[in-house]
Amino acid sequence: MSQLLKGLSASLALLLLGAVAQAGTVTVYTALEEDEIADYVKAAKTAMPDVDLKVLRLSTGDLGARIIAEAGNPQHDVIWGWAVTNMLDPRITALIEPYEPKGADKLPASAKGADSSWFAATGYVTAFCVNTEVLKAKNLPMPTSWKDLTNPVYKGEVVLPNPVSSGTGYMQVAGILQSQGEEKGWQFLKALDGNVAQYIKSGSRPCKAARSGEFAIGGSLAFAAIKSIEEGFPIKMVIPTDGAGYELEASGLMKAARNKADAKRFLDWTLSPKAAALYTSYKELVTIAGTAPSKAAQTAGFPADVAKAVYPIDFTRSAKERDGILKNWQTSIGR
Repeated sequence: MSQLLKGLSASLALLLLGAVAQAGTVTVYTALEEDEIADYVKAAKTAMPDVDLKVLRLSTGDLGARIIAEAGNPQHDVIWGWAVTNMLDPRITALIEPYEPKGADKLPASAKGADSSWFAATGYVTAFCVNTEVLKAKNLPMPTSWKDLTNPVYKGEVVLPNPVSSGTGYMQVAGILQSQGEEKGWQFLKALDGNVAQYIKSGSRPCKAARSGEFAIGGSLAFAAIKSIEEGFPIKMVIPTDGAGYELEASGLMKAARNKADAKRFLDWTLSPKAAALYTSYKELVTIAGTAPSKAAQTAGFPADVAKAVYPIDFTRSAKERDGILKNWQTSIGR
């Protein structure tokens, strides 16, 4: 009996040690940009000094591959700021536990799952970063639409994000296909490819390539253009008039979370007023009611009513068709 009690005591001690190791630690997987992550985490730690946030940042596509690979033994508590199109993949939703964080009532219905499996505080919108100095030097017209970019005068002057690795890239492709229809959309993407110099892994890097003068036009996201303009680069932000896609950045709680209490506290914080105030420094689209757009966004010409400027993306369709679209893109266009 004595030996049995000793064995039970040892087992209990190990269990308690495991619990202590997890207490106060929240492991977060995200596709947000590194500079914004640093500011958000700093503010979150100020609000929750007893929580140790461990954040892994990967590109949208790479993050999805990792989560699916770890599905049998998830290594994280929270998904934070990841394209809702990816979040709606059935292989991912099967890993998510419904949770409605504090402040979710301030989000529009379109920014949260009906089953409380996800919510989105922020999002991003398709935009071209157009280098006005390069246009002037090469006597090129200012583009206003995707269609304009197929003009032969832009051959070799356009860079776009790769939709396989970049959520921004997939958003752009999905916006074109949904607005133009499958057949015409694929014909258009192939025509556009004739002018594309290269496809870049990141959604923001095409804008950086344009602002450096390496290329005239970088298909990117609106915030990259806004930031470039604010920093004094000769960039004009153009939101294409034909099929400007947009994406929401979703967050959710893992069923397998080892520290659900603190994971929920963190998710609550992401909808707090302090978090909302920070988002406008990095995001053009903030879904939390009452959040005013930044002065930089207004100066750059970001539309006051963004709903009128973007194509109404069907996220469920976008998620369902994702694998097929990317396979087709790789086969017919990818390079």
